[in-house]
Amino acid sequence: MITRTLKGFVKRLIKQPAKPSIRLARDVHQIDRRLVSRHAIKVCEVLQKAGYEAYVVGGAVRDLLIGIEPTDFDVATSATPEQVRPLFRRARIIGRRFRLVHVVFGSEVIETSTFRAPAEDGSPTDDHGRILRDNVFGTHEQDAARRDLTINALYYDPITEIVVDFHQGVKDLHDRQIRMIGDPETRYREDPVRMLRAVRFAVKLRADIEPATQAPIPKLAALIENVPAARVFDEMYKLLTCGHAMDCLKALRENGLHSGLLPLLDVVLEDPEGLHFIELALERTDKRVRTGKSVSPSFLYAALLWPQVNKRWQRRFQAGEHSIPALIAAADDVLNEQGETLAIQRRISSDMREIWFMQPRFERRIPKRIFALTEQPRFRAAVDFLQMRAASDEFDSVLAQWWMDLADAPISMRKEMIDALRDTQPSHSIKRRRRPRRRKPAATPTSD
Repeated sequence: MITRTLKGFVKRLIKQPAKPSIRLARDVHQIDRRLVSRHAIKVCEVLQKAGYEAYVVGGAVRDLLIGIEPTDFDVATSATPEQVRPLFRRARIIGRRFRLVHVVFGSEVIETSTFRAPAEDGSPTDDHGRILRDNVFGTHEQDAARRDLTINALYYDPITEIVVDFHQGVKDLHDRQIRMIGDPETRYREDPVRMLRAVRFAVKLRADIEPATQAPIPKLAALIENVPAARVFDEMYKLLTCGHAMDCLKALRENGLHSGLLPLLDVVLEDPEGLHFIELALERTDKRVRTGKSVSPSFLYAALLWPQVNKRWQRRFQAGEHSIPALIAAADDVLNEQGETLAIQRRISSDMREIWFMQPRFERRIPKRIFALTEQPRFRAAVDFLQMRAASDEFDSVLAQWWMDLADAPISMRKEMIDALRDTQPSHSIKRRRRPRRRKPAATPTSD
């Protein structure tokens, strides 16, 4: 949500003389420099001292202009990756399609890219026009022309505190208009993910997609199927964690972008029971995002896939399979089906399994096993997941609250809760089945 209007400096902007780019001073754009990462400022400062241009770029500038503190910062520079890397103690060159530098400061990584030129006529593309290799360095102006939306083609120099705007992005931001740079159909064919980004920013900023930018989307929606699964996963995660997840999914459906993009939603959104659980999960995700809390991709995707896993688990269980093996088989089936489209990393899918496989263990409170359960790495995530199941009437709410109280309690209090539980339960132990003793074979009579 835009937290403050841009009317004041847009009025002053109109008075600026026509130039290839518009340069806005501090008293016009009014960005609070205190919201800028000190590490991003450091990267720009070092590069400029070495004789290169360097700006904070893209989404961070967009958020700064509307008074939102950005969550991550990228830098664009005239220096090549080979020129950037030696200037910093911890920096590495990454990327195949386009090389860039990750400058590392503790837990923060400042992604630093060289100005890029638009794709050349001879750049390799697939049969639908999607660019396969685009690794051409360019000028500052070319870099701005190559970016997707006008509101993302903004550059901020934290040293001079100047904002550089090549494509009227500030005005579009004020007018709440999502507009593609260049011919929209061509730009979508070059990279179909741009359609998802247009929808996401329209929802996030409560903006309208400009008619020429909107028109080709339904016709080209099927091109998303040609995008590598890993990029779809990254873009869908951004969409689901933008703070307006359910609205984004509805907008995808309205634009014909949902079919085949996230196969699980094609089924779930038509299933009232599954839809209730999905809405609850996304509502809680939005709440965490809006309060500045992190969102675990493993928890989010465990929630999105749960309606299918649960349905198959219950079907197997009712058919006579034991509960745990039935759940494991159901999880394997769903992950195998969704894996090709979602490209879920092994680490994430492993965490998802842990969250799912703890659910049957919450059904019985066996004191001697509870402590071992609380020591599991994903115990807290599994308990949070249990609360959603209880809220959607899948699990007893009183029992779910007991597990939440246990998760919130300090270790000493946990012991008291478990001891109290032990006192209220019948004292019967689980007897181990003894193996029958082997009888010694009878001695074979010997003949004289």
